[in-house]
Amino acid sequence: MESTNLLIAGIGGLGCSWAKQAFHRCGKGATLALVDADPSSFEQDDKTHILRLGHTLDKVGCAALPPLAEQRMRSLNEMTRRIFEDVELVVLLTALGGGVGTGASVEFARQARQSGAIVLAIAALPFDSQHTRLEIGKEGFHRLQATAHVAVQLSLERLARQARDKGQNWQMGSEWIEDLVDGLVRTLLRMGLINLDLMDLRAIVNQTGQATMLVGVGRPDDPKGILKSALIAPLAELDVKGAKGCLVQVEGGPGMTIGQVDAVASLFTSALDEDAQVILGARVSEDLIDTIRVVTILSGIQT
Repeated sequence: MESTNLLIAGIGGLGCSWAKQAFHRCGKGATLALVDADPSSFEQDDKTHILRLGHTLDKVGCAALPPLAEQRMRSLNEMTRRIFEDVELVVLLTALGGGVGTGASVEFARQARQSGAIVLAIAALPFDSQHTRLEIGKEGFHRLQATAHVAVQLSLERLARQARDKGQNWQMGSEWIEDLVDGLVRTLLRMGLINLDLMDLRAIVNQTGQATMLVGVGRPDDPKGILKSALIAPLAELDVKGAKGCLVQVEGGPGMTIGQVDAVASLFTSALDEDAQVILGARVSEDLIDTIRVVTILSGIQT
């Protein structure tokens, strides 16, 4: 799989911010698309596609107007068709509850999926205190969930709390998001001890039921700590017990052993349905010194 076959897409201001940081984190091993009505979200790069929702002279954005954003996104269909021509996987990052994220993300996902790409979406919902925006966001997430192959609901409440504990500004991005996107890019673009490819990913995401994604990071001799790292992710509550499909990518430094891979993989798959389809990948990466990172996609979750 070539880097041009993998697209990281940011929809709306916060989504664009996260997408840019994830794109640079993974060493630009993908193509970047930024979609917004506000030009301040954009950056110029030879691997970046800019999609402005509305005319340059149009001062009216899409704030709190999801139908308008969706309509404008639909009007860019010819442009996105060219963008999606060689794309096989789209990782979509957005925040719901406003106009652009709620409206354009669903249409962008629809167009990407129509082109034949696998669509993995990470969508943040507003804070619980933002009642009107939260209702808009929940409706948008249900539509995104019905459109994307995998739609992961990010909790801004948890994200902000974890950022405060670390003394960070949650709006500047999420280390969790960057780890997940970087892990996905490496999983599909780089050779490993046990390789995973797009067919493996497609086999998992096509399971019936809900799906989610997890990423855990820790020391090679502490598999329980790696699992704990994954379970405290800033995601909305979702019981993954009994999941029917699981793709696990274990990535570690030069000293990683087969025994460590097996120990971590066993912990991450212990709660699955006994007949679950499990696909395992493993890779050594020189930059992960004394560290193991596990990226997991779970599907077929019954709620």
